[in-house]
Amino acid sequence: MPSFHYETAFARNIGWLSHEEQQLLRAKRVAIAGMGGVGGSHLVTLTRLGIGAFTLADFDVFELANFNRQAGASTATVGNPKVDVLAQMALDINPELQLRSFGDGVDAGNVDDFLSGVDLYLDALDFFAVEARRTVFGACARLGIPAVTAAPLGMGAALLNFLPGKMTFEEYFRLEGQEENEQLLRFLLGLSPAMLQRTYLVDPTAVDFHAHRGPSTPMACELCAGVAATEVAKILLGRGRVFCAPRGLQFDAYRNKLTRTWRPGGNRNPIQRLGLWIARRQLARFGRDGAGQAPGLMEPLRTVEEKIVDRARWAPSGDNTQPWRLEIAAENHIVVHGSDTRDHVVYDLQGHASQIALGALLETMIIAATEHGMRATFERRTDAPETTPTFDVHLSAAPATAPHPLAPFVPVRSVQRRALRTRPLTAREKAELEQAVGHGFEVRWIEGLRGRLQVAGLAFRSAGLRLTLPEAYPVHKQVIEWNARYSDDRIPDQALGVDSVTVRLMAWAMQSWKRVRFLNRFFAGTLLPRIEMELIPGIACGAHFLLLGAHRCQTVDEFVEAGRALQRFWLTATRLGLQMQPELTPLIFHEYMLDGVRFSATEAMYGRARRVSEELRQVAGDEEADRAAFMGRIGEGSVASSRSRRRSIDDLLISVAQR
Repeated sequence: MPSFHYETAFARNIGWLSHEEQQLLRAKRVAIAGMGGVGGSHLVTLTRLGIGAFTLADFDVFELANFNRQAGASTATVGNPKVDVLAQMALDINPELQLRSFGDGVDAGNVDDFLSGVDLYLDALDFFAVEARRTVFGACARLGIPAVTAAPLGMGAALLNFLPGKMTFEEYFRLEGQEENEQLLRFLLGLSPAMLQRTYLVDPTAVDFHAHRGPSTPMACELCAGVAATEVAKILLGRGRVFCAPRGLQFDAYRNKLTRTWRPGGNRNPIQRLGLWIARRQLARFGRDGAGQAPGLMEPLRTVEEKIVDRARWAPSGDNTQPWRLEIAAENHIVVHGSDTRDHVVYDLQGHASQIALGALLETMIIAATEHGMRATFERRTDAPETTPTFDVHLSAAPATAPHPLAPFVPVRSVQRRALRTRPLTAREKAELEQAVGHGFEVRWIEGLRGRLQVAGLAFRSAGLRLTLPEAYPVHKQVIEWNARYSDDRIPDQALGVDSVTVRLMAWAMQSWKRVRFLNRFFAGTLLPRIEMELIPGIACGAHFLLLGAHRCQTVDEFVEAGRALQRFWLTATRLGLQMQPELTPLIFHEYMLDGVRFSATEAMYGRARRVSEELRQVAGDEEADRAAFMGRIGEGSVASSRSRRRSIDDLLISVAQR
């Protein structure tokens, strides 16, 4: 091992720092409380800057949940004290470091010792560690020690400096005497009065003050380290302009924005008081809506069968009905108990939509098995009624099998009902999608402005029938979850693809069929939803497509195979960065006409359905219309910010006694 030489190790700092300044930093001691996401990055960055001494505090150990952002988190350090791991990392960079460690953290009993001989305090405590933070900043103010806090927010950083003789931490944040949630709100809004990160928070349910949980990103932690280290250098070297509270700054890399903030009086400022009032209302609303329930967070699954079931539950189904329950019958044996909704859902003709969904589920299980070195095969029980198709899925070891390339996209795949980009699909994209459907199926593309206009018009008129069909009203009323961004067993209203005014109008009308008829008769009640949900998205996409079988699907097994092909197509689209929306209504009414199904007590509906069927034939062709098992639109676009989720594995799994 080569001998360590300080001047050589940090020579590349020279130029931005003078030789004299580098030696000054070598003689400085910085205290850092918290060795987590920002604290570890702070320590490593300042060590590379050449700071010669540190006082560190943290009582926690590394765990798996730290891996997304914390510098010392790795499989080798799980269970090890953070302060010890980070101290060793720093010593590996500069073996001459002078280190003091507080493995039990910092509190009122040891804060003076923690800050003894310190030139600057750099805050890296957990966001929710309010009391410890107040204790350390209060001691810094009393002892005349500069204090810097840089908070990782979203994909950016917010900075505040508290300098001796200037506004103190308590004077700025005004936390004394407040309950914990109020303290956290005041701390958050005080750190980032501009709240640049708020606009791209895609899942508010990840924020839970009560459970002391919030989302984080590694980018924000690294940005914090860069911003904070710069402030440390300026303060310790006495050069460069240093803002201090009530002035601060927030840089957000996602928004491409740098904002300087100024809040005279801190949280007493009228603007801050208004912001706090709004934040309190939002927090209360999150609580009412169950925002504290973190979807997807659960105890680790133990068996391969459980893991496969958990992955498979993300398969698509019409209106998120999830027409299945699953049973782990034995090791390497999973039973899929299917059902259909034909008796109460007008769109599930003879259970075909549910059978397609079951095919997607089975294909997902086949894909998921490869992640565990397994091969999955299935067979349908021929003695089970057609209305409750049952499948035995058998697993066998296949250690040489690589994880399926589509496996990571199973939980990501979703429906995007809003407008997409009109960029045509490339030849490569279409080739991969066509290949994905496999033997026995093909894809028919309807492209170009003329084609998109034709399908958009077809969907617009088909929706007019769907939204005025009395038998469809109870279905629509049941499948929409109002005032929701996510739903475990329905479609959240925010995922419908309509604006807030239309959503409120729909929610009012759906209270009764009488209201629906009133709006339809006197105020063209279906017009806005059809324009926003069908016409605009139908035009604003890359293409429309039909999934065609070798012949018209008629049996359970044929619809199951169509569902498997559809899932491969959809997952491939997701892998390619493309978004999709099903457009099944024209196919459903076409199938009604083919089979002469009496789907409504209102005679006029049959004439309208016949016209939809005829228009589908004109757009797609006679043979293609009959062979089509699925229809949708596809294109490049953003991932849906609101979506249907799935029932938990506990809800979906049944035992032998529950059959």
